[in-house]
Amino acid sequence: MPMRFISYFVFLLAGLQIIVFAPNDRALAQATTGDSGTVAVEQVLRMQQEAWNRHDLEAFMAGYWNSPELTFFSGGKENHGWQATIDRYRATYASPGHEMGKLEFSALRVKILGADAAFVRGAWQLTMSDGKTPHGLFTLVFSKFPEGWKIVHDHTSAAE
Repeated sequence: MPMRFISYFVFLLAGLQIIVFAPNDRALAQATTGDSGTVAVEQVLRMQQEAWNRHDLEAFMAGYWNSPELTFFSGGKENHGWQATIDRYRATYASPGHEMGKLEFSALRVKILGADAAFVRGAWQLTMSDGKTPHGLFTLVFSKFPEGWKIVHDHTSAAE
């Protein structure tokens, strides 16, 4: 009887180990989505940085959701829509008497919130031809669409 009890106990412990330590498919899928989502979001930001540095505002704007529902907060002002956002960029950086400078993103922290949402924090800096370096912080909300990850909300601040 004691041998039978010990065998039963060992079998029970082995079963518990399988249940407790078996990989959770859902958690594994979320981790995989998170990792690939992080890489994809960072790729959008790298593409934007490269486009900016080529002075290609249209390619830079490809990282944004082309919708009237896009929101962009900066300088205490709210802009709604993709068109208003590109108009703001054109007026601030690409109109006569202004320059785009060289853009660098840093301190990126991407947090995947779900299969189709991400939150990004980071810093930006422009290096202008006169040596000035305007800089600041940003927070972005990304959504995943069939065509890929796009910024649906941008809140950018500048250091004073």
